[in-house]
Amino acid sequence: MKKQAFRGELAAEFLGSMFLVMAAVASMIMFAEVFETTKAVAVLANAVAVAFVLCALIEMFGSISGAHFNPVVTMIMLFEKKIGATKAALFTLFQFIGGITGTALSRLMFLDDVGSILAVSDNVRNDYVFFGEIFGTFILVLAILLLVKAGSNKISIIIGLLVGGQLMSTSSTMFANPQVTVARIFTDTTSGIRPIDGVIFIAMQIIGALLAYGVYRFFFAKKSYKMEENK
Repeated sequence: MKKQAFRGELAAEFLGSMFLVMAAVASMIMFAEVFETTKAVAVLANAVAVAFVLCALIEMFGSISGAHFNPVVTMIMLFEKKIGATKAALFTLFQFIGGITGTALSRLMFLDDVGSILAVSDNVRNDYVFFGEIFGTFILVLAILLLVKAGSNKISIIIGLLVGGQLMSTSSTMFANPQVTVARIFTDTTSGIRPIDGVIFIAMQIIGALLAYGVYRFFFAKKSYKMEENK
């Protein structure tokens, strides 16, 4: 029974990661390549699509796997001892596989417009854009930690709105997720990122997640200290 439940968790992480990437990649192909809208309209559509889909995915899979869909979220949950090392490693593996599958399926849906199932991107995202990934990942991870700590029943809505909003207000358009970053290396459309920039994005995402965890620990260490003083 435990083995079957664990397989269900891995399947949830795979499917959630796949559909999250499909929302990010396919919406940009639809608006930028098919409808040939301006980049501004495509980014707006992308933000709405990702926000809506992420909200639904968290509701669907939250009770099964925790709905991480993001290796840095899994890393932080490992630090919090909410997940073991083996499970964290397998979650991460299935997230990456799911994300790349999501890119392939997105491009398959629009094969006449993109020409191939996978294609390595040469889309440059550099310089000041890197800071956007620190800020975006920081607020995402901090929000998840605080909402889980508070026992919120609105996590899916809040995280969906946060991601959609940050996608429109960060210079990087908020990847904030290593598996999404890797998946987007394999599309040469507007949503893609060249490999070298992808590596730096992932480093910035890890930094943002660690900073968020540090702030989270500071909040509650300070609270505990005050409680001890009042005894």
